[in-house]
Amino acid sequence: MPNTLNQIKIAKSFDSATNSYDVSARLQRYSGKHLMPWLPQERQLTVIDLGCGTGFFTELLSGNFERVIGVDISNKMLNYTRSHRKVDYLVAGDAYHLPFQDNSIDLIYSNLVIQWCDNLAHLFEELMRVLKPGGRFVFTTLLDQTLSELKSSWAQVDDDKHVIDFKKDIDILSTLDSQGWELTCHHVQDVILEYENVLHLARELKGLGANHVPKKQHRGLAGKDKWQRMTQAYQDFVEPSGVYPATYRVFSGQVVKPLT
Repeated sequence: MPNTLNQIKIAKSFDSATNSYDVSARLQRYSGKHLMPWLPQERQLTVIDLGCGTGFFTELLSGNFERVIGVDISNKMLNYTRSHRKVDYLVAGDAYHLPFQDNSIDLIYSNLVIQWCDNLAHLFEELMRVLKPGGRFVFTTLLDQTLSELKSSWAQVDDDKHVIDFKKDIDILSTLDSQGWELTCHHVQDVILEYENVLHLARELKGLGANHVPKKQHRGLAGKDKWQRMTQAYQDFVEPSGVYPATYRVFSGQVVKPLT
């Protein structure tokens, strides 16, 4: 079963990032934009933007489809969307317990959300429940090679968790297959973002609400000595121009619920 306490902590993390999210969402904009060509052309559809955040893509989707419903675990994110976007429908909801009837949704769009869901099997069961037969789930998520530079640098300092455990692509594919989804297409791409320094990277992750690490043993900020050692280790990855790179391995997929 999903870890309810972890879901509450994730919601609080995104609550705190509401006002900084759009400034920090470079990766989200990139990956979400590259999902758009996969969307169906029919306008008369009921669509969920699962994990809609500040509603950037919810608003775009609303221009393409008849009924678009933004769903997010963070009430503060939803309130931000209400006041900043032209969106008709917003619902507070947990991806594991969606407030929709069986077989009622044509399309679920989800951009960089399911990496926060520790139980993929339960998640996909719930998405299967609400989708109509033949309905589509179009999504992006991050794979385990994400933030490899940061992981490697921290590994030279201690053995604590400083980055969440992203899923392997084989785990995603096998879970989908075991539940009878039809994977019509998928794509894996390394997106490398550039930072001024490690602090810039850390601030962007916090600004996205992506700084919650469920398995971290020692809470709070790392000590000054550990932070300095980690930033020194990160120098191995710095480009000749002085840019600090961070790699995000993005998995994009489109799956279809069977007709029977």
